[in-house]
Amino acid sequence: MPEQPTGAAARARSPAAFARQQLAFAAHIRDPAHQPCPTDVEPRRMAIYRDLFFNNVSSLLKANFPVLHRLLLPEHWQALIRGFLVGHRCATPLFLEIAQEFIDYLGNERGPDPNDPPFLLELAHYEWVELALRISETDPDPRLADPNGDLMTGVPMVSPLAWNLSYRFPVHRIGPEFQPTSPGEQPTHLLVYRNRKDDVEFMEINAVTQRLLQLLQGDPAPTGGEAVQTIAQELQHPNPAQVINAGKTLLQDLRARDVLLGTSRQAKTR
Repeated sequence: MPEQPTGAAARARSPAAFARQQLAFAAHIRDPAHQPCPTDVEPRRMAIYRDLFFNNVSSLLKANFPVLHRLLLPEHWQALIRGFLVGHRCATPLFLEIAQEFIDYLGNERGPDPNDPPFLLELAHYEWVELALRISETDPDPRLADPNGDLMTGVPMVSPLAWNLSYRFPVHRIGPEFQPTSPGEQPTHLLVYRNRKDDVEFMEINAVTQRLLQLLQGDPAPTGGEAVQTIAQELQHPNPAQVINAGKTLLQDLRARDVLLGTSRQAKTR
């Protein structure tokens, strides 16, 4: 009777055993403090794998979240990355999408840490937005908008690459010299967008500009004139014409920045 294979030869003929070996290998790389090193892998080699895996993910996220990385102590950053590796299961193999997975971990899975700055999640999200817009494959269809249309009588089209955001903290100002310990008295409204040159820009906006953008993205979307008239009514401004004139200028500025693509060719002018 022929001798039965053992060790590596046996595993090579057993898909289930090989799968268990892979799971043990991955578990130890993610969480070496609590998952034992596979017995059939030399510890010295295993240490190389552990370091490469951790350092690659850490370097990737450091590049995606440079301000957050600078603000945290090295041991805090390392603990953050280790927690991500241990506690989160990525739904994508793409490196460019790991930052979004990290945001998901911070916002939905990671528990509170007294060492965290209070703005940690908001700052991380703001830094991620720039990456997300930069790599977005969304490409506005120029056939849908008249770039020279009348923004007051026509229906302005907001670019899908313009994100209207609000934060409790002034995240665009946070850095080594400015680290607020409590939210601002008023929310910080930011418009982050990618222009026709594929440059990602941001501008701090007030609540009125934010409201205008919200109205323009309604369903059905109003004309520019209808939107600014609605704002004038909501503000109960004593001189509505002043608000309307300011709104007209704002619409033109947003078009110049590529936040507005022009007016919809599909919507009827009203």
